[in-house]
Amino acid sequence: MKIIRAEHLGMCFGVRDAIQLALEQSQSEPLTILGDLVHNETVLADLNARGIRVARELSGVGTHTVMITAHGTSWKTMRTVRDSGFKIVEATCPLVHVAHRAVAKLVTEGYFPIIIGKRGHVEVRGLTEDLEDFDVVLSEEDILELKERARFGVAAQTTQPIEKVRALVDCLRQRFPNSEVRFIDTVCQPTKQRQNAAIELAQQSDVVVVIGGAHSNNTHELVKTCSRYCERVHHVQTVEDLRVEWFENVEVVGVTAGTSTPDKSIKHVEDWLEGLAERKIQAPSPKLQRSTNPQNPMNEAVPAEHRD
Repeated sequence: MKIIRAEHLGMCFGVRDAIQLALEQSQSEPLTILGDLVHNETVLADLNARGIRVARELSGVGTHTVMITAHGTSWKTMRTVRDSGFKIVEATCPLVHVAHRAVAKLVTEGYFPIIIGKRGHVEVRGLTEDLEDFDVVLSEEDILELKERARFGVAAQTTQPIEKVRALVDCLRQRFPNSEVRFIDTVCQPTKQRQNAAIELAQQSDVVVVIGGAHSNNTHELVKTCSRYCERVHHVQTVEDLRVEWFENVEVVGVTAGTSTPDKSIKHVEDWLEGLAERKIQAPSPKLQRSTNPQNPMNEAVPAEHRD
């Protein structure tokens, strides 16, 4: 059994920087993160073990300093946090800031904003909370429900697959041929790299293992992408989720991981797979024994478990 890894996988720079900032900040003063810093349970458990608190609502914050997550937030939320007397440390990914600026530019220039993304996702909330009017779409069915506008301005959640985003932009143009549609590509480069690498990986693999958090959007999108090119795809959070039976009669196993998956989680999975491959190589062949069956006059060697 051969194990191959995607050319691009695992943590992006935005997530690494956010984690490092949280660790550094917590060494100088007590820190509460407003929401999940990243969508990976292993990372969050490690932060918690280091005494870094997480609060879902501002009312649950018990420290003077509050960190904004890598997914970003709205100016409205930032203002509320400051007005409540808290000090803000911002861990927003720079590429999420790019998306915020793109949406603001579209609105300023008179376009009705359309966000391609998962409604209710923390990043999408951050992109839309400052807007008076907007729509969020994630399927062609969503676009069919839109009201016609003279000018549509389209941006995307940074972790959406660019192929899906472009297809939905085309669908919007077909749905409203008399409307002006302007699209600003806000899908981040790390997402594009991991999506493209996942396609190449899946095409070479009998089984693909995708490592990432249960609530990680980009990990779920990697699973969907791999599933288009490989029939057997498994999403795991940690090595404990792996099952030996997934790899029976398998020659090539591909490994990829979402942008919030720590290196150690990837290594644990790869070590487990390498160990399984080694055990398969070392497994003894069925013992051969000369047959005394008169129906086997040539006295050929046959596996012991097939003897009469």
